[in-house]
Amino acid sequence: MTIKIVTDSGCDVPPDLAQKLDITVIPLYVNIGEKGYREGVDITRAEFYTNLASYDPYPTTAAPPIDTFTNVYEKLAAKGADEIISLHIAGTVSNTLNVAGLGAQEVESATVVTYDTQQITLGAGLLVLKAAEMAQAGQSLDEIIAALDERVPRTRVFGMIDTLDSLRRGGRVSWTEFGIGSLLQIKPVMEIKAGEIIVHAKVRTRKRAIKKMQVMVAEYQPFERIAILHVNAPEAAADLREQSKNLFPAGETPIIQDVSPAIGAHLGPGAVGFAAISR
Repeated sequence: MTIKIVTDSGCDVPPDLAQKLDITVIPLYVNIGEKGYREGVDITRAEFYTNLASYDPYPTTAAPPIDTFTNVYEKLAAKGADEIISLHIAGTVSNTLNVAGLGAQEVESATVVTYDTQQITLGAGLLVLKAAEMAQAGQSLDEIIAALDERVPRTRVFGMIDTLDSLRRGGRVSWTEFGIGSLLQIKPVMEIKAGEIIVHAKVRTRKRAIKKMQVMVAEYQPFERIAILHVNAPEAAADLREQSKNLFPAGETPIIQDVSPAIGAHLGPGAVGFAAISR
């Protein structure tokens, strides 16, 4: 049986690994004004983030049409796929998983299983990589699903949001909760696990927020996988890597991945964090 892996761009699988592991990545949409753009196809991440502050109204995000998923699944089946696992960002934060499921229902030429990673960005991406590695190793659909089910509870994303302006402009922040006067000064430290977003701290300096995040991450050692993510902040991500050497296996070069516009539009530029699967 030939198993193929499909995911969406919100899972932030690094392009080189997607190519190496034969992962098909379906781009999510960012809507700027009345026009929808497929991220990474119609608009680059660099272009999106460079212009983000000037967009009015603020961009929104959306799942691709149902037939996009159906067409991808059918093309993979036509090329010999007997079974397809389609892994997506958490159903609690995006409609992508639901749309993928509707697209899968239209496919008769292969078995398509849609899977809720219960994560965002590289938290989902690490699970996608695991599934693809197992598929290439010849393991069965049931074995791959079982391995994912076992890892989802151990998978977490930790993030420090540098500014709440993007959340405010996107309508994702309660003025009552954060306070009008201090809105832009607060730097929330967040954790995403099992589809739930938890704000652990609201810190007033970036240095203290990063320290708090590092302490939280360290509590989950040792790691099966750990990576760094950032929203258009490669220098900050490199600094975080340097400051967090103790979290990474010696001699291993960690993944450092920028966050897709579909997620980064809400988190805002400057955000940095970790994605990890604990042992």
